[in-house]
Amino acid sequence: MIGIFDSGIGGMTVARAVEQLLPDYSLVYFGDIARTPYGSKSAATITDYSLRNTEFLLQKGAEIIIIACNSASSVATEALRREFQVPIIEVITPAANKAITTTRSGRIGVIGTRATIRSGVYEQTICGQRPDFHVFSEACPLLVPLVEEGWTNKRETKMIIRRYLHPLKDKQIDTLVLGCTHYPLLAPLIQARAGRRATLVDSSVETAKYVRNLLAEQPLLVTREEEGTATHRYYVSDLTDSAQTVARKIFERPVELILI
Repeated sequence: MIGIFDSGIGGMTVARAVEQLLPDYSLVYFGDIARTPYGSKSAATITDYSLRNTEFLLQKGAEIIIIACNSASSVATEALRREFQVPIIEVITPAANKAITTTRSGRIGVIGTRATIRSGVYEQTICGQRPDFHVFSEACPLLVPLVEEGWTNKRETKMIIRRYLHPLKDKQIDTLVLGCTHYPLLAPLIQARAGRRATLVDSSVETAKYVRNLLAEQPLLVTREEEGTATHRYYVSDLTDSAQTVARKIFERPVELILI
């Protein structure tokens, strides 16, 4: 079973991609809606939450953990790997690698939460491989609450995105990393305001592809179910009408959210 956690419902974009690319694997998800957003919290607090989330998923039978949260990936990955013996997959490396192979000019933009941008993890990962590249980052702290509230097509959201992306457009980027798993839900708005020259990199999709390749190379890491028998469970720490609406939008079907 594949375990996935996020600070809220945004990580369901990763879960959806995993469902599509790995249909014969069962999945258990935990969305910590009660404590979202993580991006405005300290590294110590995010790490503490991540340890608890991982323990919960392991109790539910997870054999591998995907940190479907850029904030947690940026500050808690090493702590989780020290604490637990199962594979821990973060969302930063797959997205950074895709950005490296996508850019034509070597000018890459990254948008994310304050915690992700403050960590500098995307700059370190990208420039560690390509020192000649330039990475420009912008914290977008209002976007996660807007997604969690279901404001994915509001006039106010469009105005805020335009304000956040203006500095990156001035840097003439040709690739933009969506450094938060909530942001794919805003992709049409982000693309319109980033401009046609900018190719968006979705960390959710790239992470699911990474896991697919990993399990193709190491099939014994996770139990593969008989065709058509995989099950998916979605747990949340708070249950709201907006969460159910956004979940339905992500999966394009009704999804039972189980409150714990």
